[in-house]
Amino acid sequence: MESQRVVVLGVGNLLLRDEGIGVHLARALQAEPLPKGVEVIDGGTAAWEALDFVRATDWLIILDAVRGGGAPGTVYRFRPEDVLLREPPMFSLHQLDLWQALQMAELLGRRPREVRILGIEPKEIGWGLDLSEELQRRWPLILERVREEIEQAQADLSEI
Repeated sequence: MESQRVVVLGVGNLLLRDEGIGVHLARALQAEPLPKGVEVIDGGTAAWEALDFVRATDWLIILDAVRGGGAPGTVYRFRPEDVLLREPPMFSLHQLDLWQALQMAELLGRRPREVRILGIEPKEIGWGLDLSEELQRRWPLILERVREEIEQAQADLSEI
């Protein structure tokens, strides 16, 4: 049986403080020993290009800043198709590009079997390289939530 892959894709703009949370998380995970079959990609704001790396994956976890109305640092878990049910959309501009890239991958028969988005509620989106104090305080909890999602993806894939 071929090994199944989990890809974690961190997206966001590092120049806009909390908007870069997905990239910060990806970089932190890249510095850790990862379980076999898990790959972490820093996708920045280039969703189209990043999708080339994940077309052969079984499970895609996308990390990004998402405004959902909760307290800063709140982690939302959803699928891309869930966003269509929400008004107003929770996606940022680069997430719309990612959504389009996922649709294109599906049309080409290359979409991952499962796609989950972990969206983190930002506090500050404005010029700056550092995360807001609120996200820095919640960092350990957010990172742990991402690790749990990776473990869950691997467990779900082992049942297939």
